[in-house]
Amino acid sequence: MTKFAAVILAAGKGTRMKSDLHKVLHPIGGKPMLFHLLDSFEELTPAHTVVVAGDRHEQLRDAVADRNVTVALQEPQEGTAHAALMAKDALSGFEGLVMVAFGDCPMVKSETVQKLCDALDETTKVAVLGFRPDDTLAYGRIIAEADGTVSKMVEHKDASEDERACTLCNSGVLIAHSRDIWRLLESVGNDNAQGEYYLPDVATNAIAEGSRVVAVETAPAEVAGINSRAELAEAEAQWQQFKREEAMAAGVSLKAPETVFFSWDTKLGRDVVVEPNVVFGPGVTVADHALVRAFSHLEGATLGEHAKVGPYARLRPGAVLEEGAFVGNFVEMKKATLGKGAKASHLTYLGDATVGANANIGAGTITCNYDGYFKHQTKIGERAFIGSNSALIAPVNIGADAIVAAGSAVSRDVADGELRMVRAEQMVKPGWADRFHDTMKKKKAALKGKK
Repeated sequence: MTKFAAVILAAGKGTRMKSDLHKVLHPIGGKPMLFHLLDSFEELTPAHTVVVAGDRHEQLRDAVADRNVTVALQEPQEGTAHAALMAKDALSGFEGLVMVAFGDCPMVKSETVQKLCDALDETTKVAVLGFRPDDTLAYGRIIAEADGTVSKMVEHKDASEDERACTLCNSGVLIAHSRDIWRLLESVGNDNAQGEYYLPDVATNAIAEGSRVVAVETAPAEVAGINSRAELAEAEAQWQQFKREEAMAAGVSLKAPETVFFSWDTKLGRDVVVEPNVVFGPGVTVADHALVRAFSHLEGATLGEHAKVGPYARLRPGAVLEEGAFVGNFVEMKKATLGKGAKASHLTYLGDATVGANANIGAGTITCNYDGYFKHQTKIGERAFIGSNSALIAPVNIGADAIVAAGSAVSRDVADGELRMVRAEQMVKPGWADRFHDTMKKKKAALKGKK
């Protein structure tokens, strides 16, 4: 493939989002929409990537600081063609194909970019990306022949009735060779109502000089723009639906697919079962044959084969369930590992803890890991039994085969095979409760008699 550079336009103010966060940094599937685009293009190994920023450009510079991305500034904002031209200095000396895309259209696939690249040849100077929506609304039209050759690009407001009847709409995404694109951009004028320089005029000018322009079609969802919170929600819904279909096609059972929500990096193995109302945050990996029951929330967690979670469980970053481990309802884990076959069936918090294989954690157990300044570790050995309503005050080690009696507050290490019972001695007063009830009943009757 000819060398490829990507120019992503992200200079708009995004006023309809009504947000302090730059529009293209709003997430879809837990990942900023700009990063969806960057990662898609990265599959083609671009020689250069330039993001053209304007409003809140500092946020974009910070966001891409650890990526091989150059941020160019458009100031003032004078239209999309003017924005694309701002990448010229960053691409000085580059020879190859230059694609211009939009940061608020995050679903453009690498396969589509490849098709655009392949459409160029010695006679074809520009390739534009078109789509056919159910409702053409006020989109600009691409008037093209059957072979894709474009005869005219026209804005909706300027189109005739016959032209508006054309269903091929302009996404704005285009590609041209570096030897052509800067010249074409510089030839774009601003003789329009807004006095701005518009990107589609690159294709219009190429046609005017006798060069061939070709249209490549893609699905409307791939080029849907996001300008408001409502459109962001629609994009999220479309993306989630795609991920659900992808998961089920790969061998995952979703009992109520429309109620399960994925993150961009969720990994589910074969024969995983996910019950209704489950949320996967970033960083979750689930091995084959695992079960995630209803109303569970997982983030930064790793589940081994045949592990079981929930219902109503919360796994926070660093939670690891090894093969066959189980956490039940109202169990929370954070930076904790539950060993092979170990279980915490209900009402438990395990934080900064390591639990050995086949250990049993009783209901109401808490690892007291934070002293107000530092986090401390709890280590529970293999086959240990922690009785209900126990507090394990870290740092503390519970040995293999040890038993902690229910209701204990353990602050010192428990040796292998040892029983630790930490309770106050029970006080027994025979007949005290009967005398108490008699006294209180007489007082209550006396008060009623005075009314």
